[in-house]
Amino acid sequence: MHSLLIVVAVVYGAAAGALVPRARYRLAVEPGEAWRSAGPCGHAVTGWVGAARCRACRGRYGPGALGPAAVTALVCGALAAAVGGRPELAVWLGAVPSAVVLAAVDWSVRRLPDVLTLPLAAGLAGLLGVAALIPGAEGSWPGALLGGLAMGGGYFALFLLHPAGMGFGDVKLAAGLGCALGWYGWPVVFLGAFAGLLLGSAYGLALLATRRAGRGTAMPLGPFMIAGAWLGLLAGARSGG
Repeated sequence: MHSLLIVVAVVYGAAAGALVPRARYRLAVEPGEAWRSAGPCGHAVTGWVGAARCRACRGRYGPGALGPAAVTALVCGALAAAVGGRPELAVWLGAVPSAVVLAAVDWSVRRLPDVLTLPLAAGLAGLLGVAALIPGAEGSWPGALLGGLAMGGGYFALFLLHPAGMGFGDVKLAAGLGCALGWYGWPVVFLGAFAGLLLGSAYGLALLATRRAGRGTAMPLGPFMIAGAWLGLLAGARSGG
C-alpha cells in the first residue's frame, strides 16, 4: 500500500509539474510590472495552468515542462515515502506546485509574488486545521500557527536589519513555510529554517569563490528556503513529529 501511495504521488507530481510553466512565465516579471499577458509572438496568453506554448501559433514562449515535472514528481514522491497515508500528506502535495512556481520565479527575477505567497500561507494554515481533525494525523495545528508566526517574525527581523539583502516576499514565504514546519514541532521549524539559510549561504559563497558575484550582488533566497523546508518536512514526518 505504501509503495502504491508513492507511485500515485509521483504521477500526481509529474502531472502537476507539467502544468506550471505557464504560471511561471506569466509571473516571472520585474517588480512593478504587470503579469505577462502575451508571448514573444504577440499572441495573448491567458490562464495560469498549462504548458508555456502559444495556443494560436503553437510556439513555445517559456521553459519546457520536463524539468518542472521531474522536480515536482521527485518532491511529491519523497514526501509520500516519508509521510505515508497520514492526512497531512494531501496538504503537502497540494502546496508543492505553488512552491515550485515560487522557486522558479524567484530564481528568474528575484521576486516572490504575493499572488502565491499569501494564498500559500493562508491555505497551509487553514488546511492543516482540517487535517488535524482527521484521525491518523500526526501533528499539531496550534504548533503550525505558532511556527508560521515565529518563522515569519524571524525573517521580518532579518528584513529590518538588512533590507538590502532580503525582500519582503521572503518574509511572507517564511510565514507559510513556518506553518508547514511547525506542524511537526519546534525542532523541525529550526531544522527547516536553518537548512534553508545554510543552503542559501553555501550558494552565495560558491558564487563569491568562483567570482560570479560580488558581496553586494542580490541572490534568490526563496528556492533555498523552500528546499530547506522540504528537508525539514521529510525529517519531521519520518520521526513522527
